Amino acid sequence: MTASGANPGFDPARGYLQQVKERVTSPVGPYYLILGSGTLLLIFGLTMVLSASSVTSYASATHSSYTIFLNQASFAVVGVIGAFVASRISVRMWKTIAFPVFFFAVFLQLLVFTPLGLTVNGNTNWIGAGGFTMQPSEVGKIAVVLLVATVLSRKRRVLDSYKHLLLPLGPLLFIVLAAVMGGGDLGTCLVLLAIMGAMFFVAGVQLRIFGVAAGAAALGALTFALTSGNRTGRIDAWLGTCMDAQTPGCWQKVHGMYAMADGGWWGVGLGASREKWFWLPEAHNDFIFAIIGEELGIPGTMAVVGLYVVLAYACYRLIVTSNDMFVRLATAGIMLWIVFQAMVNIGSVTGLLPIIGVPLPLVSAGGSALVTTLFALGMLLSFARAEPECRAALQARPSLLRKASAVLASSRAGR
Repeated sequence: MTASGANPGFDPARGYLQQVKERVTSPVGPYYLILGSGTLLLIFGLTMVLSASSVTSYASATHSSYTIFLNQASFAVVGVIGAFVASRISVRMWKTIAFPVFFFAVFLQLLVFTPLGLTVNGNTNWIGAGGFTMQPSEVGKIAVVLLVATVLSRKRRVLDSYKHLLLPLGPLLFIVLAAVMGGGDLGTCLVLLAIMGAMFFVAGVQLRIFGVAAGAAALGALTFALTSGNRTGRIDAWLGTCMDAQTPGCWQKVHGMYAMADGGWWGVGLGASREKWFWLPEAHNDFIFAIIGEELGIPGTMAVVGLYVVLAYACYRLIVTSNDMFVRLATAGIMLWIVFQAMVNIGSVTGLLPIIGVPLPLVSAGGSALVTTLFALGMLLSFARAEPECRAALQARPSLLRKASAVLASSRAGR
């Protein structure tokens, strides 16, 4: 008797949960969990960008409440196409293009020090020409994932040697970190360091080597934080020097907390935020989580956190089930990229961390970040599809055309 059979003692609730568990733990579980959580985060993000940006968008030169949203939607289309293409690339091809992609990313990052470089919110980490702008450090995240995964998977048997870890990874990673930090973007540097740390840990690098590298990275980040007046002010605000919004450096932090407090348990309703009316800076970008809390309350914020947890679980499943070291390392890097960045953003908004200035992946407005994150999700889908059992299960599915034909035939027979 199957779980869905006509068993008098059958418990529908337990049967349903059992079926959900079987699907989640099946070989295709990681594939569908990544696809589902990524899609829901994208849709949720577009909805909240429209809500959070409508006022400032209308106040701009366009006098349209939809300008920022339509711009984000256009990047979403590009990102979805990129994710689809990435999901069809083989694991062997990812390994082949790792070094070319890395050197291309470094080239783009160095352009910020040319006349093409743009300064946004104090950081020179953008390039632009005409009406086109992009943040090259977002491409650098994909490049670092591919490079580290390729090198460590090739050197997996000699990872206890300092020499093999430092060459060629040491100089190459230093170049990309120095280029990003040269533009003043400490937040992206922290994300890159988290990506590298996760991949080294999953690769099984000895703890003494891992500890030395982690200590050096922490010391460097602390040095850069304390030698900048702006960053020191953010740390002071985080430690409790903010008495009210008028205290220097506290406006954004205090109004972010106001938004979360105004939302209470259930929120004031989608579109009804008061803080987005020119009170909260970057309401549709770095502080969009505060608007989610204000408009949708705890259910909205918990839904976002839950989707990141689902995505992290899917990545974990892929890491522990794959036999390909490259896949395991690259998946770990992408997982830490998205989850760590989400943690930093949410921590900054809720006051658990200083305001660092990183967007909420797939949710905040920002074309470069959205396109590259969707591309990274496509990479994860390609890894999941490459697993033998998952590939066999996906190939065994009836195609959409056959499904449509069967439905049409059934409807005609019913007549």
